[in-house]
This record gives sequence, structure tokens and C-alpha cells, in this order.
Amino acid sequence: MNSTSTTDHEVVDVIGVGAGFTGVYLAHRLTTAGWTFAGFEAGPSVGGTWFWNTYPGARCDVESIYYSYSFDEALQQEWTWSQRFAPQAEILSYIEHVADRFDLRKHFTFNTRVVASTWNAADRLWEVRLDNGEIRRSRYLISGAGGLSTPKDFDVPGLSNFTGLKVSTSRWNISLDDLAGKRVAVIGTGSSGVQAIPLIAEVAEHLTVFQRTPNYVMPARNAELAPDQVAAVKDNYAAIREECRHSPGGIPDRPVTDRAFDVSDAERKRRYEAAYERSGFLGVGAEFADLLFDEEANRTASEFIHDKIREIVKDPVTAERLVPKYHPLGAKRSVFGTDYYETYNRPNVSLVSLREESIETMTENAIVTSNGTYEVDAIVLAIGFDAFTGPLYGLNLTGASGKKLQEVWSDGIRSYLGIMAADFPNFFMVGGPLSPALASNVVVTIEQAVDWIADLIEHARDTGATQIEATPEAQQEWVDITEWTVSQTLYATTDSWYRGSNVEGKPNTFMGYLGGVGKYRRMCTEIAKRGYPGVEIDGEATSRTVGPIHEEIA
Repeated sequence: MNSTSTTDHEVVDVIGVGAGFTGVYLAHRLTTAGWTFAGFEAGPSVGGTWFWNTYPGARCDVESIYYSYSFDEALQQEWTWSQRFAPQAEILSYIEHVADRFDLRKHFTFNTRVVASTWNAADRLWEVRLDNGEIRRSRYLISGAGGLSTPKDFDVPGLSNFTGLKVSTSRWNISLDDLAGKRVAVIGTGSSGVQAIPLIAEVAEHLTVFQRTPNYVMPARNAELAPDQVAAVKDNYAAIREECRHSPGGIPDRPVTDRAFDVSDAERKRRYEAAYERSGFLGVGAEFADLLFDEEANRTASEFIHDKIREIVKDPVTAERLVPKYHPLGAKRSVFGTDYYETYNRPNVSLVSLREESIETMTENAIVTSNGTYEVDAIVLAIGFDAFTGPLYGLNLTGASGKKLQEVWSDGIRSYLGIMAADFPNFFMVGGPLSPALASNVVVTIEQAVDWIADLIEHARDTGATQIEATPEAQQEWVDITEWTVSQTLYATTDSWYRGSNVEGKPNTFMGYLGGVGKYRRMCTEIAKRGYPGVEIDGEATSRTVGPIHEEIA
């Protein structure tokens, strides 16, 4: 980089990107251990995803008491969640509370975006360019930018022609009242669309939902948390957190060993009914051990949900359009909603299947499909994110070879443990591609990854080392492990944002590790105990890599 553009800022130990759940804990963990830390956040405050996603109905689909930090007992005792699934505003308040309680805001520069990051091999430093032109330098660079923070491009034909109100769920900037009395179109029925549609329907003159692929939408069963529930959790937080850390999904497990056809049809239906009432990630899709592995077993659960939709939605044509026939239950992330299917019984709501009629263009006041024209006053775009890779590519990382990360990953994502990438020394990802973050309670994954990274750089510091990098061999082994793991499941049968198929030109790579957060944690712990096999520290690597460790822990 041109030296005339650098500033007189001193080199810091760590630059962190983002001030959401990851960035806040990263700042706490590292500064407590004596590292100098500079965090940069594009938004005006802490919160990350929960600052930006303010669309109507936005809430977490992991239960609040588990979707929270475990690192401080006093924090656990003093914070009380109000609902089973906390709404966006409450989660944002929680992150703000943590930042203030531990005085962490001072470590961040807000309204500042990282726009380029280049590895300086001569000085063994990262040179990070900010959107104000300033360059900051650090020994380590850690991304806490999150997996779902970069909105997808609005690839809707003719969108620029439309002169009415346009808003995205991922960057919501209006009031729900702004849609009152209007003819509204919602494009997309993923998680944000499912959460917003019932509330928009209540205020709109007419709502037309444009759906490409119907999802399995489970009832959220949200409710206020009773004081005795809260007290019981607080009395038992230590055991609850330990169970979360060693479970498959980062929430207390309800282990099942029997398979769908081990029981009678009547017993299977009874259990599905109970699971449907219970709902959550341990609902219908987790009722039998083989539902994510055996297509015939999965069909019993899928058809149970299909029948529920047909029971709820009165118009049979609309019901059939809402039935998810194109993928097995659980092969895409299940969505949780409140009165979602019931909303289609309202007289002011209609559904358009984009599999039956595609959007051809838009006019100044209408959406034109292959079958007709729909006049609307407002369009809500609920079309999702460029997941996992989008936030990383936005950092414009240039590694030791002079290649950008997007070039290195052009034919497929490669990482070591979802934490490191060969050719990018001293760079770490929290909840990165090929980590368990995609299919877990992400806060559990965040804490584990931050702690592991902190231990690794402390290990390097204690030995006088200044450069850490994943070996290509260990990285490839981890890719092979993640690909084999997903190949054993029905996830392998389905295109979704899990594979990047929602973004044109994105390599088809399943972006998560499905072996479970408990097994992953045990592997990472064992890797650290054995001196970090698969990691070169100042050019020296422990010869043994992750493969045998994975097999031993299996």
C-alpha cells in the first residue's frame, strides 16, 4: 500500500470487524486477556444483525434463554428475558446492555466500514483500509461480520421501473403504518417474509405474496416466560449451558434413538402431533432419529405437515401452493411463524406462485408476470442474504499470494474448521463457512470460536511466534470431512441458501459442518491439546491433521 495514505495510528494486536454478538464478546475476551483491540462497525451502534433487521415481526427462532452469552454468571442472573422467542428490540437491548455493562463501546469505531484488507508479509501485519480512507494496521484480523449480514442483490426484473414505496426486510427503514391502506406486494417467503406477512396483512388494503418455493412453516408457539420458568432456568444455568455446549445444535437436546418406522402409524402420528404442539427445533423434524437421513422416513413427517397446511388454509388451491413439495422437511432451515398459514384465509390476502407465473418486469405501479398484472402501491423485498461469503468478500481480503479471498474460493469454499483459510495468515473467522454456525444456536458457536482463537493467539504469543496459518492439507481434510458429513443427510438433496444457490454464480458448497456443536467442540479442544495440528505457527506445523482426530472422537 502507498505509505502516503497511512496514518500515525500505532499497530494494534487485533482488529475486529463487526459489533454484533461476535464483536462484543471478541472485544471482551481479548481486552480482558491484555490484547490491544480496535473494532470497526458499519452501523452507528452495537447489535449487528439485530440492529439492522427491524422489519415487522422480527424475532429469533432460537429460544431466548439459550440465545444469550454464558461467559459471565452475574450477567446471566441480572438479565431476564420476557418471551420464549425474543423480539428484535429485546435482543438489541440485551447486546447494548452487555456492551455497556463491560464498557466495550470504547473499543469500537462506529459508522465505519472495512473496505479492503491486505496481508503485509514483510511486516507480518494486516493493513486494513476504512471507508474514510484511513489505514489501520494489526497483527491479527478477525471477522465477526456474521453469516447473514450482507443482503442479496435485488435481482427482480424491472424493479427500477417501480415508483411506489420499496423496502427491504434486511434494511427496513419505514414504519408498518406506512403500509396501512396500501396495496402491498411481498416478494419472498423465507424467515423474514414469514414473520412479516401476517402483520403487513393486518394493515394493508390488500396483500399479494409472491412465493417461489414454499417452506415448512412451523408454529412458533411464542409466549411470555412465567416468573417460575425464569427462576428455574437461573437456578440451573450452569448445567443448561454445559448441555448446550455439548449438544448437536447448541440447545438442550432431546435425544431420540428410534426410527420413524419402528412405531405404528398411529403412534407415529401421535408423536408428531405432540411435537407440532411443542414446536421449536426439537419439534416434528427431530421426533425420530432417521428423519434427516432416510427419505421414506422423512416423508412421514413431511406429509404430516402437508396435511396441517391443508387443514388450516381454507382455499384448496392456495393450500396446495403453500404445501412444500420440493424438498424434504429439514433439508432447508425450517421457518417459525405466528398465524402464517392462517393469514391466507383473510379476504385481503392472495398468493402468487412464481413457479406457475414468473415475474417478467415491473411498471411504475405494477408487477407484471407471465400470467397477468398486479397493481401495487408498495413492494417489500424479503429475498434474503448473500450468506457467509458475502460479509467476508466485502472485506476485500488479499492474502499472502496476492489473491483475493473470492478468487481463492472461486471454485468452492475452503476453510480449516470454519475459522482459518490457507494463504491468509493471522486472519480468523468467527462462525465462518464450514463451521457449525449454519445449523446451530450461533451464540454457542460464537463463544466457542472466540475462545479457541484467543487461546491459539495466546499460545503463539507465549512461544514468541508472530504468524499463524492453516496448512492447505489440513484445510482440504476439513473440506472433505464437512462434505462427507452432509452427504449422509437429506441436506445433500436440496438447493438452498445453505449452498449459496440463491446467489447467481456462487460456488455450490454446503457452507456448514453438520456433525454437531458438541463433537466440533471436542475436536477443537483435542486439536489445541495436541499443539494445533493443521496449523503452521511461524512456518512450523504439527504433522498430524484433523482427520484422525475426527475419527477418534466419532
